[in-house]
Amino acid sequence: MEEKNQAALDIREEFAAKVKADNRKEKLMKWAPVGVLAALILVFCILKGRSFLSLSNLVSILNQWSLPLLVALGLTFVIMIGSIDLSIDGTVGMVGSLTAIFVANSKNTVNLGVLGLLLAILCSVVVGFLIGVIHVKFKIPSFMVSFAFMNICIGIGMLSYSGKPATIRDPLMTAIPKASFLGVPVITWIAIAVLVLCYYIQEYTPFGRHVYAVGTDETIPKAVGINVNKVKIKVFTLAGFCYGVAGVIGALRLGQGQIAIGTDQMFPAQAAVVIGGTALTGGKGGVMNTVVGTLIMTVLINGLTMMGVDPNIKTGIQGVIILAAVILTIKHGSAVISK
Repeated sequence: MEEKNQAALDIREEFAAKVKADNRKEKLMKWAPVGVLAALILVFCILKGRSFLSLSNLVSILNQWSLPLLVALGLTFVIMIGSIDLSIDGTVGMVGSLTAIFVANSKNTVNLGVLGLLLAILCSVVVGFLIGVIHVKFKIPSFMVSFAFMNICIGIGMLSYSGKPATIRDPLMTAIPKASFLGVPVITWIAIAVLVLCYYIQEYTPFGRHVYAVGTDETIPKAVGINVNKVKIKVFTLAGFCYGVAGVIGALRLGQGQIAIGTDQMFPAQAAVVIGGTALTGGKGGVMNTVVGTLIMTVLINGLTMMGVDPNIKTGIQGVIILAAVILTIKHGSAVISK
């Protein structure tokens, strides 16, 4: 009897020790991205001195940060439900292309002003909605549906300007990328506004809580009457909104609309989301993790550029970071890309 009691005690102690170790590891993983960001800033401060922390460079970092942040915010919700979205490059490029032809431009007589920007974003929202509907209604993996829409969006974008990109001529639109408020670019303020909206949705709405529940184990919310399919459709629709704002900003910054605005947006965004601590398996992470992840990527690229590192090497470094982030995520569970 005493031996059984001792064995039970040993098992309890072993279990308690494991839980304690897991909690310690979880806390470490939670704060690791912040440590990486701080380390990067310290390294570049040492290597480049005051020039890295100069006001002009900090403003440049904030300006560079805005578009990747917007894309990554939308992708965060998709990844939190354990899905993936490959439509980003096409969607952002399409919206950028449409933005230029909806406002005063060099190609046609259309001049919808701010309404044109909203209409371009609406197109992206519709794309996100359709991806979500087709994904859940026909039970097709999200990566397949979104990949198809990536190509559809690229086609729409290229047809919109027929080989010759439209140059934006609306004075208000051309002024926005150059404008600032309190020393911070207006474009960055727009990205921060979307960030606040996404954070509110995540933390203070039932939908936000449902996203975590679906990502953790969708059988549980189903059991308590939550419409999981509706949650997924909303997630892809919200992602479409974020990509749309990113496309508009890309077009305004470039001064013209072309499909290239969306080129190479997806993988850096995915890297930023995962590096920030949002697991590919779903149910963990959030928009504040993405803030840290996008800052890590932006600061890294900015610092390497200041040091004169070859662009091909920078791309290689990004690839290594993506690989390391995915490996770390998979270590914490099996990634399910067919959700």
